[in-house]
Amino acid sequence: QVQLVESGGGAVQAGGSLRLSCAASAYPYSIYCMGWFRQAPGKEREVVATIDNDGSTRYADSVKGRFTISQDNTKNPLYLQMNGLKPEDTAMYYCAYNRRTWGVLCPMVPDRFGYWGQGTQVTVSS
Repeated sequence: QVQLVESGGGAVQAGGSLRLSCAASAYPYSIYCMGWFRQAPGKEREVVATIDNDGSTRYADSVKGRFTISQDNTKNPLYLQMNGLKPEDTAMYYCAYNRRTWGVLCPMVPDRFGYWGQGTQVTVSS
């Protein structure tokens, strides 16, 4: 069983920055994907960024150039550096983890991830 705990959310003005963290209780898979997803009220959960155990990253078009997903070493906390925040970035942000198929990039859809944190709220005011 994997427990994920997010932190670092808060309220900022447009143009500001936040750094989200995700701590995992265990990493049972040697080949894995981790990701950040977000869900705004009345909207579906969507991908923000993913990273695999080799460090390969993928980003949603809406955050490219502004957000950076990172993990210092495999099986260490996951981070999401968010710069240039916009009001449309307001959402609950979730960390996710799952086994990765060798040779395949991390999926960019929520239903391909089996472990989820409780989320951390990010609110960006104009």
